Amino acid sequence: MNYEKLQFNLNAYKETGEILDAARFLIHEFELDDENFLGFGFREELEKNSVLLTANGEIGDMQEVLIPRNLFDFDLTLVLNMLAHEMLHVRQKSPKMMILDKNEREWQAYYEMLFHTNFPQIPELSDYYKNFFGEKALIYYGRMGEGSELQLKYLEQKLEVEKLLQDIKNKA
Repeated sequence: MNYEKLQFNLNAYKETGEILDAARFLIHEFELDDENFLGFGFREELEKNSVLLTANGEIGDMQEVLIPRNLFDFDLTLVLNMLAHEMLHVRQKSPKMMILDKNEREWQAYYEMLFHTNFPQIPELSDYYKNFFGEKALIYYGRMGEGSELQLKYLEQKLEVEKLLQDIKNKA
């Protein structure tokens, strides 16, 4: 992927205020689209230096991903990973998958941001963000319930996340 060309296109969308179109462009370019995806809408911006996206809709229904208007003020690699996170939620809430447990959905989505098993075309995050999202993943793993069936299901992945976090700490 030519990131200079990509950034040029995103800047053009940004200049004309076509933020939703820019997001659609990215999910098309990075093959993130899903038949359960209704489209993008806007959500309130947080602070200037933090960003939040959400996949909204009942499980089994079409999902709308809400993005802030300032989404493209952030690092493109971060934005792509966050879009992949939400587009995985779109899949998870589809009639085909119907993953009911929120902790399982979040675990899978944060794991995806670290290892890109569903979306290998998404660029790798910096160690800073890997550490941040790895810690978030472990929080959701913990919320599955100590020794629960879900924790056992994801134990190998948990060990991978812990190793990744340890490797990052060892580099620092």
